[in-house]
Amino acid sequence: MKKLIMILVIAAAGVVSAAAQKFALVDMEYIMKNIPAYEMANEQLRQLSDRWQREIETLNNEASTLYQKYMQDKIFLSDEQKTAREQQVVAKEKEATELRYKYFGPEGELNKKRQSLLKPVQDDIYNAIKKVADERGYQMIMDRASSSDIIFASPRIDVSNEVLAKLGYSN
Repeated sequence: MKKLIMILVIAAAGVVSAAAQKFALVDMEYIMKNIPAYEMANEQLRQLSDRWQREIETLNNEASTLYQKYMQDKIFLSDEQKTAREQQVVAKEKEATELRYKYFGPEGELNKKRQSLLKPVQDDIYNAIKKVADERGYQMIMDRASSSDIIFASPRIDVSNEVLAKLGYSN
């Protein structure tokens, strides 16, 4: 009997404390779209990515041209010349693959550049969210943009505009 009463008391305390917790939502996509530094960083990344992609496409085109020329000349070439031409084609394809990995791989230049450009903005956003949470007494602030589990949330608990105001941008 004592165990049952104790379990009920603990359950009631849990329900009361859960009801007392305050939650809020932010829309990170909305916040980031309203920060010019974020948009400029994304534009820089896009331009850099496009430039690097063109470099890689140029190498791929060179490899393709070498291969086509090799196929046209193949019947006139000796075995040594065929081997040399095949190695040229393979080397050019390998160069393009290595360049793609260097620029776009997991540890690639684009990822490093993204980190250097976006991390300061993301840190500022995090600090602004933390300030809003501390000032308003929220135990948790979730990102509505990345959560597919949120079916409906009252606009009253969205603090995105407050976060933007903390960052010095008002909407």
